[in-house]
Amino acid sequence: MADLFDNPMGLMGFEFVEFASPTPNVLEPVFEQLGFTPVARHRSKDVVLYRQGGINFIINREPHSAAAYFAAEHGPSACGLAFRVKDSHKAYARALELGAQPIEIPTGPMELRLPAIKGIGGAPLYLIDRFEEGKSIYDIDFEWLPGADRHPAGHGLKIVDHLTHNVYRGRMSYWSAFYEKLFSFREIRYFDIQGEYTGLTSKAMTAPDGRIRIPLNEESKKGSGQIEEFLMQFNGEGIQHIALLTDDLPSTIDRLALAGVPLMTAPNEVYYEMLEERLPGHGQPIEELRARGILLDGSTADGKRRLLLQIFSQTMLGPVFFEFIQRKGDEGFGEGNFKALFESIERDQVRRGVLGTA
Repeated sequence: MADLFDNPMGLMGFEFVEFASPTPNVLEPVFEQLGFTPVARHRSKDVVLYRQGGINFIINREPHSAAAYFAAEHGPSACGLAFRVKDSHKAYARALELGAQPIEIPTGPMELRLPAIKGIGGAPLYLIDRFEEGKSIYDIDFEWLPGADRHPAGHGLKIVDHLTHNVYRGRMSYWSAFYEKLFSFREIRYFDIQGEYTGLTSKAMTAPDGRIRIPLNEESKKGSGQIEEFLMQFNGEGIQHIALLTDDLPSTIDRLALAGVPLMTAPNEVYYEMLEERLPGHGQPIEELRARGILLDGSTADGKRRLLLQIFSQTMLGPVFFEFIQRKGDEGFGEGNFKALFESIERDQVRRGVLGTA
């Protein structure tokens, strides 16, 4: 995708998401359910690369590391993320000039120094410019596992489409300014969702390259809702969910379900009955969507119908969950589904006793 607007940091998409857990063997079975395969191991640290398509998930099990301390505070979670940039030294220097806080990542002999700044919840945000085949950070700092397919297809997930931050009320403007100032992100969507009991506001931020999208969520003034519950369970601000893109969502969902991934159920039967009214001429097989609980959204531009299919997992790492998405020309975030999804989570909170109906 071509640059959408000025891109002084040379952003070129997500490189990896880093995970850690205070308890061993929590992350590995989740990643395997999701279709990821271990393909490489770090040369000097207890760090493993899991991969599916063009998605890199890193499990950092190194003791006394920033990842270990993050996991001790927040539980099993995404403890860091990395952006691809054209020139990491230039991007890092510019970030520091603009007020970013540096994070020193210890390295061993003959290993790359990965520049990083303080991101959401204090987690490192890495700036990576070594990602060409045969010259990537994995080719230098990792050893490929014997016989491993370096690009496993898994369940058909291709790339990280977006990842969402949940922040304290009043902090959404801080984090939107962080991404705007340092990386020239722009707000492309704003949502104010009000349920029966609670509400949330969301700013969808997109990078100049169009490949990095980070929606920011905060609790509405009603309070005691989904964002507040996440912040309490997670013990702070952080990555709430990671959206993974596929070219064939029904097929991917069938594989995920077969692997035992717990998926959110559809809001209700009326949702599918109203699809034709909400998205006339969408042309999608409603029964196939209904059978899998897949949500459908879309827009019309230049007389062309553009669609987006999405479904969410239940929480899989503490309060953290995953989204699975297929884009058929629509570059939004399923805003037509936001209220339906919000209300389904709200109903679940009522069922669990987190919200009272009085």
